[in-house]
Amino acid sequence: MLKIKKLDYSFYNREDVVQIAKELLGKILVTQFNGKRTSGRIVETEAYAGAVDRASHAYGNRRTARTEVMYDKAGSAYVYLCYGIHHLFNVVTNKKNVPHAILIRALEPLEGIEIMLKRTGKKKLDHTLTKGPGNVSKALGLYRDHTGCSLLKNEIFIGDDGYKIADADIVSTARIGVDYAGEDAKLLYRFIVKGNKNVSGKN
Repeated sequence: MLKIKKLDYSFYNREDVVQIAKELLGKILVTQFNGKRTSGRIVETEAYAGAVDRASHAYGNRRTARTEVMYDKAGSAYVYLCYGIHHLFNVVTNKKNVPHAILIRALEPLEGIEIMLKRTGKKKLDHTLTKGPGNVSKALGLYRDHTGCSLLKNEIFIGDDGYKIADADIVSTARIGVDYAGEDAKLLYRFIVKGNKNVSGKN
């Protein structure tokens, strides 16, 4: 089992959601459900800057049953259903009532690969297992029921094993699938590990 130091509240409780999204690259997302542990190294993220970001579910301080968790304390999980099919896992950041969130778009599989294969119905490991946010959630067993879960506990958390990614290997781009956001669709709020085969969209 990997030796991972769980990220603490102070990591998530910061104002700059874009910087946090960048810093999450290289960290490890872990789930432990019913004795089944799965994990993967984060290689793609997208930042959503809340009330001022037209691409955010909370743009204009919109509050609905779905978005309410975005106003909760930092380090909470926000999992929503996209197109009625894909569950997408997000990390809530910043102080309470500031609805910042970061979408985890891709992982490099590490632990529990057989479990991930079974969950996704795949026969063998390839770069598609945890490529794209829908696959991330499916492989790690994350669903809407996990919305509101604390990432400071043991079922779902993000940790650091000391792995570092050089700044030269981090690329920022516009986010994917947010054309409706007007000028905000052009913001360079997506971060990827350059050349990583697990990254979704254009690498």
